[in-house]
Amino acid sequence: MTTSAAVTLADLTARTGLDVLAHLEREVTIPVVAGLQAQGDLIVVPLALLDDVTVPPHTRWTAVPAGGVELLRGAAGGNPHTLVADPGTCRWSRRVNDPQRLALGVLDATAVAYLIHPEHGGTGIAPGAYVIRRQRERSESTGRLGNRFIAD
Repeated sequence: MTTSAAVTLADLTARTGLDVLAHLEREVTIPVVAGLQAQGDLIVVPLALLDDVTVPPHTRWTAVPAGGVELLRGAAGGNPHTLVADPGTCRWSRRVNDPQRLALGVLDATAVAYLIHPEHGGTGIAPGAYVIRRQRERSESTGRLGNRFIAD
């Protein structure tokens, strides 16, 4: 997957073998964002913005393979959020210290990496270090105010 030029959703699905639903416009250019971004029930946060989140010094990193890394599958076995990148440009670890316990893991990319999801399409993540977290919302269930994960 060459990421030096603008990448369309059609390019991304062809290069990864991952598919998206038919209602999505395949010729749209995927935006690349260096800051906060969300995709369904995930939120991508630059690691530098999270003072209380740390990566242990001896964290074991895994290179993101050509087929990607499934980060989270939607509620009730739904559609997956998959992290994809050019070989050798992105690494991933589920080992992260997050006092809020929202982190799924952390990525470190030297080139653009992408999240792809069948319903949401693709989003680009600029080079850097990011924490991938679950999103949550305040809710009132069983008469109590609390937090719940957003499920898409």
